Amino acid sequence: MVSLDVADIFVTFLALFGPQKVLLSFGRLAQTLDARQIRAVAAASAIAAASVGALCALTAPWLATFFHIGAIELNLAAGLLLVIYAMAMVLGLHFDPEPALETPTGPDREADSDRADAPPTHPLAGGFRSMLLPFVVSPIAIAAVLEESVTTGNWGGRWAVAGAFALVALVNMLITWVFASALRRMNESVLEVLSRLLGILLVAVGVGVFLDGLTALGVLHTHGH
Repeated sequence: MVSLDVADIFVTFLALFGPQKVLLSFGRLAQTLDARQIRAVAAASAIAAASVGALCALTAPWLATFFHIGAIELNLAAGLLLVIYAMAMVLGLHFDPEPALETPTGPDREADSDRADAPPTHPLAGGFRSMLLPFVVSPIAIAAVLEESVTTGNWGGRWAVAGAFALVALVNMLITWVFASALRRMNESVLEVLSRLLGILLVAVGVGVFLDGLTALGVLHTHGH
């Protein structure tokens, strides 16, 4: 893979896990959280995602050596996991739990006595947990970070990858802040339709990445070779 400059890396990451991929997840959170809480979750998720991306970018050669993995394994694993996640979106399945509100008090506590004994989950913590897979630790994005960083072979390139990844996380946060109020007003049926449409597109992306891994492995052969 040819080494790319910061702008090219940024565009690549933006296509892989930009706002078009995470806004729907924030839209689901907006059904249970208010705009201020959504912005707080977006900020926390962006900081965590940028930190994870920087860690992976800067330590990519050692991670690849320690786990005995390379671009082929990354493509296969990321593609397979993305296909599974996207298929769940298409079928309307949600692996991530809905962010739970605080344990009710007063009259509502009597009505919800069967849930009163459960430990309360802060809505921000629940929202952050729901954003782990689509944003904080996006499999396709992490695979791309590791692959780009291993390819560059020097500290300057790895810092460029980390910076580009952080910029995309910042863009996701800012776009979510702008549309936080609008997401709360979005109809749940519209979210379901968009979620399934995005799921179909992500399945295609995941299959493409998986096939790239098989091609690099020599199992498949591209036309003209």
